[in-house]
Amino acid sequence: MKRFFLLLMVFSITATCFAQKTYIWCGILIDGISEEPRKNMTIIIEKDKITSLENGFSNPGANDKTIDLKTKTVTPGWIDMHVHVETETKKGNVADKFIQNPADVAFESIKYMNVTLMAGFTTVRDLGGSGVNISLRNAINKGLVIGPRIYTAGKSIATTGGHADPTNGYRKDLMGDPGPKEGVINGPDEAYHAVRQRYKEGSDMIKITATGGVLSQAKDGANAQFTEEEVKAIVLAAKDYGFKVAAHAHGAEGIKRAVRGGVSSIEHGTFMDDEGMKLMKQYGTWYVPTITAGKSTADSAKIPGYYTDIVTPKALATGPQIQKTFAKAYKEGVKIAFGTDAGVYKHGMNWLEFTYMIEAGMKPMDAIKSATISAAELLGEKDKLGSIEVNKLADIIAVDGDPLTDSKVFGKVVFVMKGGVVYKQ
Repeated sequence: MKRFFLLLMVFSITATCFAQKTYIWCGILIDGISEEPRKNMTIIIEKDKITSLENGFSNPGANDKTIDLKTKTVTPGWIDMHVHVETETKKGNVADKFIQNPADVAFESIKYMNVTLMAGFTTVRDLGGSGVNISLRNAINKGLVIGPRIYTAGKSIATTGGHADPTNGYRKDLMGDPGPKEGVINGPDEAYHAVRQRYKEGSDMIKITATGGVLSQAKDGANAQFTEEEVKAIVLAAKDYGFKVAAHAHGAEGIKRAVRGGVSSIEHGTFMDDEGMKLMKQYGTWYVPTITAGKSTADSAKIPGYYTDIVTPKALATGPQIQKTFAKAYKEGVKIAFGTDAGVYKHGMNWLEFTYMIEAGMKPMDAIKSATISAAELLGEKDKLGSIEVNKLADIIAVDGDPLTDSKVFGKVVFVMKGGVVYKQ
């Protein structure tokens, strides 16, 4: 009999623990899908999911938890669709790849992702690194370290000498001839090999460098670096494995080849022309602008010795153009998802992208949607991320003020919840 009552008591305690709900009282609620914010709302959460949205400030049960955000603006957790979790800009960092071990990169990446989560970004899409990015994603998923939910491309795919060729800038005896395993291809057949290698390593998506880039140790920052046939081969191979393909692309021709080749998104898009914008609308291709990176690299290039001689002129020419291209693309109706290229500037300052988008003419609510429901759609996770709706993951943040009237408020994150767990309050 005693054993029976003991078991009953254990069952009762366990049931009570699992039944506990969290009530979030929201003064202003921006849900990620509505055109207007709602006032005085309650979000009810069980475990890691939203179970109810109620008008007014609902009364919790005796065992429930209450979080009072009556004086704050609450939004879905933000999603940055273009970050680099392994690196962060600093003067003269070209030598880092010769002196840092993977463990060094890993410990630094933990710090970068912690500040990113505390800045309100509960999910990020990592677009290229050494492989530490995959391990960091796994560690966060297991709860070993704290950071945003990561979806990663693993190693980017380039052509020989292209923006993501890992041996650019090496002296000749160190260059070697990297191939598909290292993320370097030449021709459609090697494209399949490279995609399959990323699958084998555990990537969530594919990232290609369709044009030259700013920070690689190579001369041209905008030239087309893939044939259209190579892009199509990558996209076809990627579909076999359920991968979307993101294309780093600055120059107009490389952008158009990538769009016609079937990529899901164009990253940066600096010198996109009218034809490129028309094609993106025709193909339904997303644009991830990364204005913050453009401004940051242009500013850093003015500091003597910050970049190498081959990088500096590219940064000065490319950086100032991205915001102008974004303004036109937004006006033309190109689909836009939020992305910053964090790592090219300091992690945790991702929110500046909101201010630059709004500064260029984007409506504040559209800017928020670009980092919530639109980003989730591009990510392929719209069913569980990107909005505050019933049955979606409880990724919820709050800012001190009204971001719809003051863009600096995006930098005042006072509350962060990811998957029902509070990380900042």
